[in-house]
Amino acid sequence: MLTLRLYMLQRITALLMAPLVLGHLAVMIYAIQGGVSAAEILGRTQGSLAWFLFYGTFVIAVSVHGAIGLRTVAHEWGGLKGPVLEGFMWGFGLILLILGGRAVWAVTFATGVNA
Repeated sequence: MLTLRLYMLQRITALLMAPLVLGHLAVMIYAIQGGVSAAEILGRTQGSLAWFLFYGTFVIAVSVHGAIGLRTVAHEWGGLKGPVLEGFMWGFGLILLILGGRAVWAVTFATGVNA
């Protein structure tokens, strides 16, 4: 039953990520073709709840999706099972969430050079 739930959760996160990836790519293409600098990008994203929610949702979906996918790889190729496999999945997902969350915070709300 757990495997079915994880399978469905991975598919749901994939459906959620698809439009977010397209939106991210559209923003990146616009920024590159428009010659927008990193400072200009940060000027537009700092203090923006909309960008925080967009990229925050993206990070959560990627963290869940990636952790479940890596769990499958660790089980099939690495032979991990039981609590070790579950701990690996949760640990990897948490690392992705922390790193992605820090990046989103830095781009949307943190201020200063060392943010």
